[in-house]
Amino acid sequence: MPEAPQAAIETDIPARLDRLPWSRFHLLIVVALGITWVLDGLEVTIVGSIGPALESPKALGLTAAEIADMASLYVAGAVCGALLFGWLTDRFGRRLIFNITLGIYVIGVIASACAWSFASLAAFRVATGLGIGGEYAAINSAIDELIPARLRGRIDLLVNGSYWGGAALGAAGALLLLGGRLVRPELGWRLGFAIGGVLGLFILVLRRFVPESPRWLVTHGRLEEAEATVGEVERRVEQSGGGALPPAHGRLKIHPKRIFGFGMILRAMLGTHRQRAVLALSLMIAQAFLFNAVFFTYGLVLTRAYRVPAADIGLFILPLALGNLAGPLVLGPLFDTIGRRRMIAGTYALAGVFLVATAIAFAAGLFTAWTQTAAWIAIFFVASAAASSAYLTASEIFPLETRALAIALFYALGTLIGGVAAPALFGRLIGAGIGAVAWGYGAAAALMLGAALVEARIGIDAEGKSLESIAAPLSGD
Repeated sequence: MPEAPQAAIETDIPARLDRLPWSRFHLLIVVALGITWVLDGLEVTIVGSIGPALESPKALGLTAAEIADMASLYVAGAVCGALLFGWLTDRFGRRLIFNITLGIYVIGVIASACAWSFASLAAFRVATGLGIGGEYAAINSAIDELIPARLRGRIDLLVNGSYWGGAALGAAGALLLLGGRLVRPELGWRLGFAIGGVLGLFILVLRRFVPESPRWLVTHGRLEEAEATVGEVERRVEQSGGGALPPAHGRLKIHPKRIFGFGMILRAMLGTHRQRAVLALSLMIAQAFLFNAVFFTYGLVLTRAYRVPAADIGLFILPLALGNLAGPLVLGPLFDTIGRRRMIAGTYALAGVFLVATAIAFAAGLFTAWTQTAAWIAIFFVASAAASSAYLTASEIFPLETRALAIALFYALGTLIGGVAAPALFGRLIGAGIGAVAWGYGAAAALMLGAALVEARIGIDAEGKSLESIAAPLSGD
């Protein structure tokens, strides 16, 4: 039965949220929700670092191809989780879903620590990916809808860049747990997985204090609840030192619905906004291929090409992760000042050029393990900001009612095309030799340069603008 139409409402809630000063409330949002990226970085780096350890008969006795396949299965789980929970997030709200998805992640990662075979570990990695993928859709939409417009670019890049904080934690954990100094290596890899479960449980408690997105509440006809939520946020901001708040300017007329049909959403994304869909997909595919290709297999490259002991891999991944973390921190504010289009196109292009040079030097045998790592640090300082901007783009250029599903769809497609294929491909290229791996790096460079051209041509100048002015709500006039 069709949903009965609801009366149109006028609201200033988006303007009230966008005019707020930075406060402890916003810091809570960044910590409680941004932990998703830390957890994903931890997962990817732990797997990249412990891959060689899992080849030991004392561990699970996996082959290089099985380790690469395990990584691809994790990413495949994330793709499925993003699509499923992206749709549920737009339908049932951000808050409910980001608690469910974090719970799934915690169960999956703790189960991974208890795996007894390739089949069991693969199944648990799918479950872990399912939770992480679902987190992406719920978290990015919630953060964008709660952070003031003038700060949205740098905060998004900071949150997305926190992935590398997780990567650094994973690298440091691998050094402690796989070196045999604290525990036996055959036990250390299990404890490495368990780190994520402990963090996840802590954040589940912290998320109790994160409200539902008032923007989502308004479009679904829950105006009183939205007003109460914004009023409470304003009170907390004033009490935390923000002082008396300035008046909000701008009202929005909404025709609320409890459910927005899937057909209506797809028509908006692939019809009215199809050029934006091409933009988001191009950025997602390029960064997913590059990052998944390198980080899921770098441990194998170090051990096979440079004879680095498995226990020392974290020594190389730790500075690489820290360089990646520095990129969004240093470059993030420029996405709000210089602007989205110029910064996104510039970072993608520069990363692609650096990668071409690195692929040539790698094929010529000019690198040592440390100079190879130094080259990756230079590339990913820029590429990490570029990759974070892909998620920023997907989350802010589509209407509110489709936001979570848009993030999920483009994350899923980009990851499916670029992310699932990359670890499996590179796992086999490593077995074929250095020259084959260099051609793989060249392919990643071509994708980054192509994405830069797309952004330069059809990118959106979204800096400093409210979400509603970038893409009008489907329920608006």
